[in-house]
Amino acid sequence: MAVSVLKPKANYHARSISLPSRPHPLVPQFDEQLCRLQASEATSSSISRKFSGLKDLHDCVDNLLFLPLTQQILARTQHEKWADELLEGSLRLLDACGAAKETLLQTKDHVTELESSLRRIRGRECRISTKVEEYLASRKRGIKAIHKTLKNLKGMKNKCSFSPLNTDPEALSIVSKLREMEMVTLTVLESLLSSISGSTMRSKARSWSLVSKLINHKQVACEEDAARLTDFEKVDSSLNTLKGKSVNPVHVDNVQNELGKLESSIQDLEEGVELLSRRLITTRVSLLNILNH
Repeated sequence: MAVSVLKPKANYHARSISLPSRPHPLVPQFDEQLCRLQASEATSSSISRKFSGLKDLHDCVDNLLFLPLTQQILARTQHEKWADELLEGSLRLLDACGAAKETLLQTKDHVTELESSLRRIRGRECRISTKVEEYLASRKRGIKAIHKTLKNLKGMKNKCSFSPLNTDPEALSIVSKLREMEMVTLTVLESLLSSISGSTMRSKARSWSLVSKLINHKQVACEEDAARLTDFEKVDSSLNTLKGKSVNPVHVDNVQNELGKLESSIQDLEEGVELLSRRLITTRVSLLNILNH
């Protein structure tokens, strides 16, 4: 039996161009990947794991768009407003990826510089404080840019009421899956940006107040709180102990340890964002090729 891309509704009276109702294997595969991603958002799954899930979902969609029947179905409705909405949405997601990449790159550069400074000027409180201030000032600028991007993504999510499609059930199903992929990608990007800025956690004051307790390991509750901090927040908090205070070698060692972990995390995130950007571009190009033929 031939396989259709999607399973039409039972009450849909097929025309001559319709195919048998058995869905293509890519459809349940998409649904499975989507459910996994949505489940990861409800848990404490790492951003890297979410990026991996996004890669699988985008691969599935790209394969779906490559099918000749999918291209025929979408071409039938290419002049409807959904096309412009999806293409505009992909541009906004690419902008968010760009903002994340820029902030990660800037943070990585400052981390490298700070690590070098801490190795060279151990014990010279004045110069350490200056480098710490420079890093924290850079973080403040980066967080401000991220908050602007998060605001744009939130506006995009609030406007997710796409224009209605025609009565073609196959076109409706395909476009709906593209929209679902866009929304879950947006959600993962929100998680990434919130992780970088630290906006997923408690207030800055409480975060920084955890540092002395974290170093001394006095309370289990404090350790649990610290475990929920992102690597970005841990560095921010650790650096706050060096700002305007007498330098304690233990504090310096703690900062260097946290900087090393942050550097590794940034590397993983950069790879994930770059991979996602490529997938978004691939999907966008596929859609443009279909709609322009």
